[in-house]
Amino acid sequence: MRNAFDILEERGFLYQMTDADTLRHRLSKDVVTFYVGFDPTGNSLHIGHLLPVMAMRWLQKCGHRPIALVGGGTAMVGDPSGKTQVRPILSSEEIDANAECLKEQLGRFLDFNEDGARLVNNGDWLRDLNYIEFLRDVGKHFSINRMLAAESVKQRLEAGLSFLEFNYTLLQSYDFYVLRRDRGCELQLGGQDQWGNIVAGVDLTRRMMGAEVHGATFPLLLKSDGQKFGKTASGAVWLDPARTSPFDYYQFWRNVGDAEVSRLLSFFTPLPMDEVRMLAALEAPAINRAKEILAYEATLLAHGADEAAKAYLTAGSEFGFADPDGAIATSSGITHVKVVQVVEDFPTAAVPAAELEAGVWVVKLFVDAGLCASNGEARRLIKGGGCYLNDTRVTDDKRTVMATDFTDGVAMIRAGKKKRRRIIIDQ
Repeated sequence: MRNAFDILEERGFLYQMTDADTLRHRLSKDVVTFYVGFDPTGNSLHIGHLLPVMAMRWLQKCGHRPIALVGGGTAMVGDPSGKTQVRPILSSEEIDANAECLKEQLGRFLDFNEDGARLVNNGDWLRDLNYIEFLRDVGKHFSINRMLAAESVKQRLEAGLSFLEFNYTLLQSYDFYVLRRDRGCELQLGGQDQWGNIVAGVDLTRRMMGAEVHGATFPLLLKSDGQKFGKTASGAVWLDPARTSPFDYYQFWRNVGDAEVSRLLSFFTPLPMDEVRMLAALEAPAINRAKEILAYEATLLAHGADEAAKAYLTAGSEFGFADPDGAIATSSGITHVKVVQVVEDFPTAAVPAAELEAGVWVVKLFVDAGLCASNGEARRLIKGGGCYLNDTRVTDDKRTVMATDFTDGVAMIRAGKKKRRRIIIDQ
């Protein structure tokens, strides 16, 4: 089997490392236990979390042992890294409930069987710490001058940084020490903004145990226009199907820019890199087949084969299939999905028949259907010419939608080019 380091490097996952040659050698030897931290201040992961999750998946496939560390203790402090404002502080009960939700979602990507991945909550060792003992045993290893020089701290000093948040580096570093001491963990992985905390944890573990441990970060994932990946006009794209439907999840990936296809196939699908390069080299309109494959594979991991197939067929039925004859070779399971026309699975919203008697405000219709996040957004979209009812542009934001706008109890609305809903009358 190939060295996990080489796989991660080829696919673009590695950005900074404490010692690349030593880490490559270590991953080629015995099983390495590694960890990634997750913030449990919400009850769902979103696409922005997926880069480390996919790296964990590759490492586990190569025989290494993942620890998913949820910050049940550190979330009660708040990590200032990459933030301009103080994070919300939740109760321990809220944090623990969120941690269970995250484990369920991570279980779609990682194997949590008896000998597999582990979910660990740092609240187990942080919440009952004796502060005086912690300062004496851990705090003495930290230089205030070095901590103030950290980029994450410098960015927050201008807006204001509480002493509570300033402690965060000590706590995350202590996590690495505890995981090395109790679980033999040798490697911490994290986002680019975590580099300072990771290096501090490597240094603390070496000072307190004399043990060699390693750290690595992932690149910051931005869209080609410089915006943060995983964000849309209506907010984050969530893994929780109640917050982002599998169809909308599929459509997010299907609608990425042509220039982003190569990198996203490398990160978020298991396709071989030779195939990734072949698909990414396709020219328009064939590049749309690469996007279908990306969307199918990403949805397959997050929501399962049935939902991935349903989303692919539903989107294809509405917008057309990029390669209905299968002329473009691929190892993706998308080739096993029989192309059929699907109508009943198209994202649908219902309007009570009683409301249609007096008419439904078109702005309200778009908001209630989930195509716009607010009345203001819907108004702006209408004024910009981006709202359609039955493929006719809506030009009046005061318009009311009547039962006569429905054919056989169905009307179609669209926001922009891709976001659509089927509206049915609820009798």
